[in-house]
Amino acid sequence: MKWLVGLFIIVPTAELALLMYSGKALGIFPTIFIILATGISGAYLAKKQGLRAWQDLQYRLANRQTPGKALIDSACIFIGGLLLLIPGFITDLSGLLLLFSGPRKILYPFIIKWLYNKMRNGQIRVM
Repeated sequence: MKWLVGLFIIVPTAELALLMYSGKALGIFPTIFIILATGISGAYLAKKQGLRAWQDLQYRLANRQTPGKALIDSACIFIGGLLLLIPGFITDLSGLLLLFSGPRKILYPFIIKWLYNKMRNGQIRVM
């Protein structure tokens, strides 16, 4: 939880600096256009990927399979969609990486290890 405070200070500061630099280098209207375009395309991609993840989750549950991978995909797509809606270049890049399956495959071991550690410490309970 301590890292969350730093994240709320560092990321907006870096985003603001990049937006100011982009506004100076590209101009204010192209920068605004880029921010709006990533927000709109991000919402579209998140909806498309989210529906696919939801269908996969339903399929796994209907066939009595464990929904682990589908749940992680759904959570990553949800967070990626939220990050794309936040104006800024760093959050847009992070959101895009979470929306596509290639970068998510790299994150799976880290997410699973984090979840197991939380379960082992009693912070997450599975019933």
